[in-house]
Parts: sequence; C-alpha cells; structure tokens
Amino acid sequence: MVLTEAELAELRLALEALARELPEALASSSAAARPVELDQSSVGRVSRIDAIQQQKMVEAGRHALQARLQLVRSALSRFEDGDFGACAICGESIGYARLSARPETPLCLECQERRERR
Repeated sequence: MVLTEAELAELRLALEALARELPEALASSSAAARPVELDQSSVGRVSRIDAIQQQKMVEAGRHALQARLQLVRSALSRFEDGDFGACAICGESIGYARLSARPETPLCLECQERRERR
C-alpha cells in the first residue's frame, strides 16, 4: 500500500511538529534531571531517596525523548531521500495507520514484532 500525497503531507507536518516539540520537552525537563543535593540537613533521608527516584524517572523520560527525537530527524531525512514510508529492514511499505500513530517509525509492524521477540 503506497501512501497518497495527502497522507505524506499530513505525516510530514506531524514529524515537523514533533521536531519542534521534543526539544522543548527536553529543555523543560532539564531542571528536574539535575543531581540531587547531598545535604541531609535540608532534606531528610526518605525525601532524598524519593527525590533520587524521581530524578531517575526524569532521566529515563529524557532518554526516551532523545531517542524519539533522533527517530524523528531520521524520518525527516528519509522524506528528503524519498525513502519515507518504506521499512528499513524489508523495504515493504509501512501502513498509514502505523505511521499515523508513530510517524517516526522506521519499521513495518511485522519487522518490529520480529525485532521485539529477539
């Protein structure tokens, strides 16, 4: 199934929006990812452990955002190369429904499932 021009235009707009939004999300989360202070006189031990746990969760979220931003940039590059919408492994068309949900995905559903089983 080949994507129509309208579908391609819609997906490109979605990718461009993500390319603007993801760096903003990374910037807004940078303060929360700062190291937790070691001064236990100002923060109790339990509160400090909770703060460290929250910091780790923010760091994991930031890593996910960075990975997604990289995929978005790669997808925009594939647009420029004329390869957008083709699976990076098998070369088959990626379905519009899948691309609508995750326009940055480089893999068709079948190849993604095979990769996840490994």
